[in-house]
Amino acid sequence: MSGGHVLTALILLPLLGAAAVAAIPRESERLQKLVALAFTTATFALSIAMLRGFVPRPGMQFEVSRPWIPAYGISYHVGVDGLSVWLVILTTFLTPLALLASWTSIHERVKGFNVFMLLLEAGMVGVFVALDLFLFYIFWEAMLIPMYFLIGIWGHERRIYAAIKFFLYTFAGSALMLVAFIVLYRATGLHSFDLALLVRQPVGVEMQMWLFAAFALAFAIKVPMFPFHTWLPDAHVEAPTAGSVILAGVLLKMGTYGFLRLALPLFPIAAARFAPVIAVLAVVGIIYGGLVSLVQPNLKKLVAYSSVAHLGFVMLGVAAMTTTAIVGAVYQMLNHGISTGALFLLVGMLYDRRHTFLIEEFGGLKAVMPWFSAVFLLICFSSIAVPGFNGFVGEFLIMVGSWRAPYVPGPALVAVASVGVVLAAAYILWMVQRVLYGEVTRPANAGLPDLSVREALVLTPLVVLALFMGIASPMFTRTIEPSADALVRQVRPGR
Repeated sequence: MSGGHVLTALILLPLLGAAAVAAIPRESERLQKLVALAFTTATFALSIAMLRGFVPRPGMQFEVSRPWIPAYGISYHVGVDGLSVWLVILTTFLTPLALLASWTSIHERVKGFNVFMLLLEAGMVGVFVALDLFLFYIFWEAMLIPMYFLIGIWGHERRIYAAIKFFLYTFAGSALMLVAFIVLYRATGLHSFDLALLVRQPVGVEMQMWLFAAFALAFAIKVPMFPFHTWLPDAHVEAPTAGSVILAGVLLKMGTYGFLRLALPLFPIAAARFAPVIAVLAVVGIIYGGLVSLVQPNLKKLVAYSSVAHLGFVMLGVAAMTTTAIVGAVYQMLNHGISTGALFLLVGMLYDRRHTFLIEEFGGLKAVMPWFSAVFLLICFSSIAVPGFNGFVGEFLIMVGSWRAPYVPGPALVAVASVGVVLAAAYILWMVQRVLYGEVTRPANAGLPDLSVREALVLTPLVVLALFMGIASPMFTRTIEPSADALVRQVRPGR
């Protein structure tokens, strides 16, 4: 396949998989699972082939631009650079793992579950490769629908409430973003939604302020930043395991990616003026997420609130607008997808055995499930940024890059953010102590089975990556850095 069509294939392959699964008779559930897994695995293999042809340099690669609705300046324009290529890989990597993790836990409407997972993958890839604002919006809304159904149909007791709350929050933000797209389309006079053209002709300062505010609100809801985070714990707790993995691993990154891809380059002056507000809210989110996680009795909700803290570090890196901080922010997006995705998988495996998320229901699992406990501990080390694991590299780059940020009080914010690192260690290690160590006080825990072969196959790549990305981080960061530096030069032309 020629390089120019690989991104289109990455979008179409899951769609073809969804059509293939839909055509399989309802009673052939195993075949539906196998076909869905085969298509997602093939998509991942294709994304790796794309990565092998990717060159670490600024500018878009594998770019395709074709007129779509020329009367309104809408085109099918896709491409990837260092800011997006690893997010595409993360999406295609986590989707087959999420399907394999749900192999025995989804018993009803199996066909629908697999179809929605494939549609969701296509929408997520589309968001990360779209370079036309209208196309970006189409994919942004397209991935909202399958996630709504995944939570609402295959979720837990309060799934309808969580699904509706997730939909309303996200849809409200995206509606505001659509209005901003239309205003920008009219204000530039270009009569085009093409991102490259719009970036070269910025609007006036006052218009930038209003449009950046609209973009920022839409993306802040998706991140989610404090105080727009309230939909996240409900969605995570009520979603099925696969939904939580994709939600934390990929969907939250669309908000942070939206800032980097759209908000900063389109509105550089407004971005500089809003940077202190974003940075302060990011640090508040770090501390708030840590404190709330510290008192959580629910294991899954604890991991959900930890995402608010981790994504706060990412947004601090975005607001810093230095090359080092943005490289760290993109790298931390990947780290969070690996570590928090793995944590949700581990929590889901516990739920499949005990049907509860309450921390007090566990204890002493190290003696009962030694392999599970070993993996759990390693992933927790990754989550709290222990040196040698992936999380340390991302947080270190963000704090170093934010120290001399041009538009925000870097030293003060980094000092406060470092308290969040201590809080993360506190709530994660306290959780580990209560879940893995001590005596087995609950009879139901005494005979719990350890990891199955299938579960080990799901978790092993994540553990290996958490360690590999901590040791061999330059293999990733040198791909990100040219595009991050180009973005900084674009937003801060006089630096």
